[in-house]
Amino acid sequence: MNTKLVRGIFLILVLLCIAGALLAPGGGAVKDDEKVIYVLRIDGTVTEGTALDVVEGLQEAEEMDAEAVLIELDTPGGLVSSMLKISEAILNSEVPVITYVTPKGAIAASAGSFILISSNIAAMSPGTTTGAAMPVEIGVEGRKAADEKTINFFAGHFESVAASRGRNATQAKRFVTDNDVLNENLALERGIIDLIAENENDLLNKVDGMTVKIEDENRTLATKDASLYIKQKTVRSSLLELLSDPQIAVILMMVGIYGLIFGFMSPGTYVPEMIGAICLILALYGMGLFEVNVFGIVLIIAAVLLFISEALTPTFGILTTGGAVCLIIGALILPKEPFLFNPQSGWFEGFVLTVIGIAVASAAFFFFAVGAVLKARKRKVKVGGEELIGKVTKAETEINEDGGTVKLRGEIWNARTVAGEQINEGEKVEIIDREGLMLIVKRKES
Repeated sequence: MNTKLVRGIFLILVLLCIAGALLAPGGGAVKDDEKVIYVLRIDGTVTEGTALDVVEGLQEAEEMDAEAVLIELDTPGGLVSSMLKISEAILNSEVPVITYVTPKGAIAASAGSFILISSNIAAMSPGTTTGAAMPVEIGVEGRKAADEKTINFFAGHFESVAASRGRNATQAKRFVTDNDVLNENLALERGIIDLIAENENDLLNKVDGMTVKIEDENRTLATKDASLYIKQKTVRSSLLELLSDPQIAVILMMVGIYGLIFGFMSPGTYVPEMIGAICLILALYGMGLFEVNVFGIVLIIAAVLLFISEALTPTFGILTTGGAVCLIIGALILPKEPFLFNPQSGWFEGFVLTVIGIAVASAAFFFFAVGAVLKARKRKVKVGGEELIGKVTKAETEINEDGGTVKLRGEIWNARTVAGEQINEGEKVEIIDREGLMLIVKRKES
């Protein structure tokens, strides 16, 4: 790899690290004798970045000796591995954890419902819902329920966690096996949550004086009139949240591959190679945050090879079509691990549209853009002295193998013939070669 390219990648990675160090989380100063509620927000898809944000937040809350951690939820679900990390961190937290589905109209679906039941105290706002936690898999045929073994495992895990928190274990299990969805009233009635609160202040007033169990200790909460410390996301967690989204990982991988291809085809600028290498590194790192189907990667690479083959040996779209099919199938089966997403969230539909959009754009790029570049390379040179070869003009003087002159584009050029040929003044000549400032000509027959 070019030295300048390596230096560019290294510099950008260093800058990212410096930015992550400088932009640390914070929510304002806290007095030593002040009761503090540490507030975390889970909004949108649950990814590895979300898990990192929650784990770091719980650790910081313990260091601050916070009265409680308040996790505000509004999520359609997300990655199973990230959800398990969040649940484990909550279950082992030394600070009481309150989960609250808010604002009105919010959802804690799939992975969100598991996070909800993992806490010491669970609450919901009016007009919110939770449940629909059956794990699904993504494939060529679309979205489908995971295999029976996976469903049974998560059903048992939901049941176990709910029982450990004194919640309705049977209903928690039904979130997985039957995809049950509950509004706030049904969730309270069936023992999934502990209370319904209109807003944050109402929640903290109702929770005040409640007793929770932390390990073997019973702890009474004093949340009324406590200060709120709102955790800001770090650059690192935001970056991980972005990269661990399968849609973003697929896009970055394709941009990385195309950047390298375009850079190698047009060497000298170093910009496409640098951008391509960075995107590919970020994509590979992002795909390392969720389980990937190796066959999906193979199909994507095969698609790119087919696109390149189309550009090199045009087949009137046959190879492009094959490449587009391979790319769509490969991208759809790329995420291997089961997901916990609300079926109504639209995430899967968005993922499919992203994949199809990439395939169409890739096919169009290689069918038109790359093909045009390669055709341009095969064209006769249009600049420099080589452009003169093949031109026809008139002899300004008599021309023989010792010399003479011709006029071309308003300029007088020295010219000579080969093999003893002699051309009279005024006769048409064709330029067949060039030696420095001397043109080699021959008589142009009528």
